[in-house]
Amino acid sequence: MNETLQSFERLLNIMNELREKCPWDREQTIGSIRPLTIEETYELSEAIMEGDLQSVRKELGDLLLHIVFYAKIASESSAFGMKDVIDGLCEKLIYRHPHVFGEHQADSAGQVVKNWEQLKLKEKGGNKTVLSGVPASLPTLIKARRVQEKARAVGFDWEQREQVWDKVQEELDELRVEVKKADDNKMEEEFGDLLFAMVNAARLYDIDPETALERTNKKFIRRFGYLEEQTIKKGKPLTQMTLEEMNKIWEEAKSHENSIS
Repeated sequence: MNETLQSFERLLNIMNELREKCPWDREQTIGSIRPLTIEETYELSEAIMEGDLQSVRKELGDLLLHIVFYAKIASESSAFGMKDVIDGLCEKLIYRHPHVFGEHQADSAGQVVKNWEQLKLKEKGGNKTVLSGVPASLPTLIKARRVQEKARAVGFDWEQREQVWDKVQEELDELRVEVKKADDNKMEEEFGDLLFAMVNAARLYDIDPETALERTNKKFIRRFGYLEEQTIKKGKPLTQMTLEEMNKIWEEAKSHENSIS
């Protein structure tokens, strides 16, 4: 523990020096480093998906740097400092875990989540409504899941998870009706409803839709790369190949993956 505290103190001292002596660091504002923070968060997410723990360690360090940077900038205008950030977090964790630090009981993770959401509605400066805590700027797939999770925490959900498939089928049927009508606005609306229902299904079956879609993205990129490599070897551009010819190579890519998996 002492070594960890010493390392954190060293980081704070380094930040102080950078803010004082480095022209670039001195010019930064909370607004100017925001885009970089978003980039670092996605890099951490990528490292986690790849299962590369050394990269996870590195990206966590980059993200920690940003947290310290924000606190340092804010302290210069006496808004808050790193101590305020840490103290606020500690107080929140203790308040929202009464089953650990108080008298309440929670026998399952689901009960913990339910208690967490109820406590957020009660705490000073907390969420005023169940869904107000979902940031508007979240990516849409993540936002859909968070909205659904918060609704579930107050009891708004299917009694049995298998029931979600009826909803998925209902939304698919409604989309098909609008496609036949060729009403662009209604097609978009129904497509959104179908996606929302599929995210609900993913949530109920413990599948992260963002991760699932990214795995499919990577798979498509990998197989399309194989397709391009093979066409280059044949000396024939993709634009001059028939769909049947491309599909044949595509199936080869799938077979190749299965043989080495």
